[in-house]
Amino acid sequence: MPTVITHMAVPLAVGLGLGRRIVPGPLLACGVVASMLPDLDVVGFKLGIAYAADLGHRGFSHSIVFALAIAALAAPILRRFRVPWSASFWFLLFAIVSHALLDACTTGGKGVALFWPFSGHRFFAPYQVIEVSPLSIARFMSGRGIAVLLSELYWVWMPSAALGALLFCGRRLMCRPSRSCCSPRT
Repeated sequence: MPTVITHMAVPLAVGLGLGRRIVPGPLLACGVVASMLPDLDVVGFKLGIAYAADLGHRGFSHSIVFALAIAALAAPILRRFRVPWSASFWFLLFAIVSHALLDACTTGGKGVALFWPFSGHRFFAPYQVIEVSPLSIARFMSGRGIAVLLSELYWVWMPSAALGALLFCGRRLMCRPSRSCCSPRT
């Protein structure tokens, strides 16, 4: 898996790139948290749940069904902040699914149970380029940790920043001065 902090790169870049009218601050914050949520499954190690079990690491919490459920449950809460349900649902779904897709691109682990409960099969992406992060802090605080961070910078943070910049520039190009699509809500 990438480090838990790196999972926020994708929704953060997309949210900032799309702007506050489409992804208001409360939704962006929830998307960042949601992108890290699947890794709470590491608690299973302390509870004796095997890595390869459905409830294990990269199991059900990394599935599309889990992402759909969390997005559907969280979207109505964001209505308190005047964020439309559809914007909340789709952005949160995107943020959570991005977590599983990044994990599928790592060089280690047992894959991602993307289609749980329909299939317990663990999937990897065709290209596994992101160095897998050690699960222990002691192993992370070594040369291995530096290699992981550099890999994440190259394969996640830089492409995410580029995507965010493209979305920002595209939004600016599509907006005309007479239209309010680029200005913040008042």
